[in-house]
Amino acid sequence: MKVAFATQDLERVDAHFGWAKNIAIYDVSPAGNQFLESIEFNGDLQEDGNEDKLEPKINAIKDCAILYVAAIGGSGAARVVANNIFPMKVKEPESIAELLGKLQDVLKAPAPPPWLRKAMAKGQEKDLEFDDE
Repeated sequence: MKVAFATQDLERVDAHFGWAKNIAIYDVSPAGNQFLESIEFNGDLQEDGNEDKLEPKINAIKDCAILYVAAIGGSGAARVVANNIFPMKVKEPESIAELLGKLQDVLKAPAPPPWLRKAMAKGQEKDLEFDDE
C-alpha cells in the first residue's frame, strides 16, 4: 500500500499539508517498505484560502491509502478523505522511518484496526484492476 508523508526535510513529518514543500511516498507492507518518490512543490504554499495549491498535492497522492501530516485544514482534509485517503496527524514532528516502523508493526497484527483494513483495501482494489487485464 502506498503511504504519503507531508515533509519539509524529507526525513520527518513536520509540515502542514497545504504548506508542505515535499511529499514523500513509500510502498509499505508488513514485510518492509520502499521509498518510491518525493514530489517537490513550489510557489506561495503558505497562503491561506488558496485552494489551488491543494490540487497538485491531491493529484500526487491519489493512489496513496494514508497521508501523514503535522496539520491539515478542513478543506484539505475533506478533499483527502473524498479521495479515499486516510489522513493521520502527528502530535509533533516525527521521523518518517519511525512512522514506517510503527505502521509495519500494526500491519503485522492479526487483526489490524478497522480504519487500517479500509486503507489496505484501497491498495488491493488497484491490484485487482490490474489482474483482470
